[in-house]
Amino acid sequence: MATSEFIRALPKVQLHCHLEGTLQAATFLELAARHGVATTYRPVLRQAPVLRQAQDDSVYAFGDFSEFLLTFAAVSRALKEPGDYARLAAEYALDAAAQNVVYGEIFISPSVWLFFHPELDVRACVREIRSAFEAQRERSGIELRLIVDLTRNFGLESAMRTAKLAIGLTDLGAIGIGLGGDEARFPAGDFEEPFALARAAGLHCVAHAGEAAGATSVRDAIERLHVERIGHGVRALEDRDVVELLAHRQIPLEICPTSNFLTGIASREHPHPLLELDAAGVVVTIDADDPALFRTSITQEYEYVASIAGETTLLRLIGNAIDASFAADSLKASMRELLRAASVMEPGRSASNTSTHVRP
Repeated sequence: MATSEFIRALPKVQLHCHLEGTLQAATFLELAARHGVATTYRPVLRQAPVLRQAQDDSVYAFGDFSEFLLTFAAVSRALKEPGDYARLAAEYALDAAAQNVVYGEIFISPSVWLFFHPELDVRACVREIRSAFEAQRERSGIELRLIVDLTRNFGLESAMRTAKLAIGLTDLGAIGIGLGGDEARFPAGDFEEPFALARAAGLHCVAHAGEAAGATSVRDAIERLHVERIGHGVRALEDRDVVELLAHRQIPLEICPTSNFLTGIASREHPHPLLELDAAGVVVTIDADDPALFRTSITQEYEYVASIAGETTLLRLIGNAIDASFAADSLKASMRELLRAASVMEPGRSASNTSTHVRP
């Protein structure tokens, strides 16, 4: 699918993007070789540090959601030092700015980092990430914040530690917590305590739900964790009452079409269920999840949505993302003005002529 100049020029907002999942395949292979770790991960097997000889993104291959989680783990294991996170963040921020991303709330998973590297200085890593983000902000104006993911698989005690860690990272751009990992085996209701702790400390709360588990998972995230946004949420369609709950409370969904197709949550044989959710009055936003691992980009996701719903709908969904973000009102107003200007862009006008700076 060819990407139009119009879509390239649109200001883009990322609310569901995992920083580790932006690691380019070539960088992953280089870091894995440097640190002597395998490029695949199987927790039940003792693996020798034998590397695949792949030279492209074929190293990111998986058949279902469980295999994807293992691929994400392998990538995280290759990120071993603060300098690795500096490079990861710099490469992401450069690519995001090139796609005209103007604002992002980016997930990081320090509990996964520590699982593989218990002695890792998380604060030093986040400091490197923040430094890379600030350097790109000075060049392009892109504003990037961090959401610290609690990983379900590690249980409540780990989640509490990570929530406390997130509270201590607010000076480095952490604005909230999320809940990732194996949704089917570790339900949202198990994590009420860390979410209450983070919320009391002033952090925003979001959670993955309705991806690897059904509509009950979405309801629990709303009613037990009191989240402000839901990551994915497409399986809310399995229960009309949950769809109505989302619409009534205007709780935004962070929908990532290519991710859903590749993990088997949605079928490419039909238009993505985001259309049905949008028609039901649910607030829909669009993102790319783990773009390098899924071999996609925020630009490609926008192009797909435009192809099934039209450019006018795409513009409205970008507006949804601006409104659903945790940005200050003045920053939201700046982003809305950028979107308005881009939506009336003259045919043939170069994207390079459209400022991406969003500072109020």
